[in-house]
Amino acid sequence: MRRFDAAYLDRTRRGMWAADRTALTDLELGSRRRILDVGCGTGEFTRVLAEEVGEGARLVGVDADSSLLSVARERWTAGDLSVPASFLRGDATRLPFGDGAFDLVVCQALLANLPDPAPVVREFVRVSSALVAAVEPDNVAVAVSSTVEAEETLELRVREAYIDGVGTDVAIGDRVEKLFADAELSDVRVRRYLHEKRVEPPYSAGALESAARKASGAGLADHARELRRALGSEGYDDLRGRWRRMGRSVVDQMRAGEYERVEIVPFYVTVGRL
Repeated sequence: MRRFDAAYLDRTRRGMWAADRTALTDLELGSRRRILDVGCGTGEFTRVLAEEVGEGARLVGVDADSSLLSVARERWTAGDLSVPASFLRGDATRLPFGDGAFDLVVCQALLANLPDPAPVVREFVRVSSALVAAVEPDNVAVAVSSTVEAEETLELRVREAYIDGVGTDVAIGDRVEKLFADAELSDVRVRRYLHEKRVEPPYSAGALESAARKASGAGLADHARELRRALGSEGYDDLRGRWRRMGRSVVDQMRAGEYERVEIVPFYVTVGRL
């Protein structure tokens, strides 16, 4: 399983579900009482779930990374949510719960990072008594527009190379439906959600940080292993040089208050019933 630090998760999930949660309708959150968020990371999606559940609900987040769980606990304590939650270390392939322990088992961007997601879906089915759900991206279909012309072309090149080198199905979103059917879930429903990330004046601290990471090459270095696997060392070094030049153009446009960027990442919310 691929692993990420808290800063990476914050950058990639910032603003998700802030405006529209219609795609979560089939999770029936208002009537769920025992909810398990698998691969919860820093608890960002767990907090979204907590804001939608009814009185008397309880949430549990599970992740294999103890450092991410520490962040999740700290943020939950610092927040103003009245819903009780606990965060436990655990393996998604061997969840530390009994059969039917939860009436909703859900994950967000977990299956896309697993070399073999089918056993994990079966484990979801084992510990659920009612619903199983997954929110997963289609990273092949990501769309980027930018006032820096080179950014669109380079983003596409990086995305294609990353998908070739990553070793997991990061475009799994619309294929989760088949995984659920193979796990003998019934009444499988799918809704599409577009996560829009927009950068425009006045620039947030996060947008300024992202631009600086482009100019330094740090953003690309986050995926150096996957990109080198696809491009080779020489190809990666060439791409990183062009990426840094593009990043400096982004910074220049920001200083002039002229930079705008929109990225749209399609996610598929798949829900199945036992």
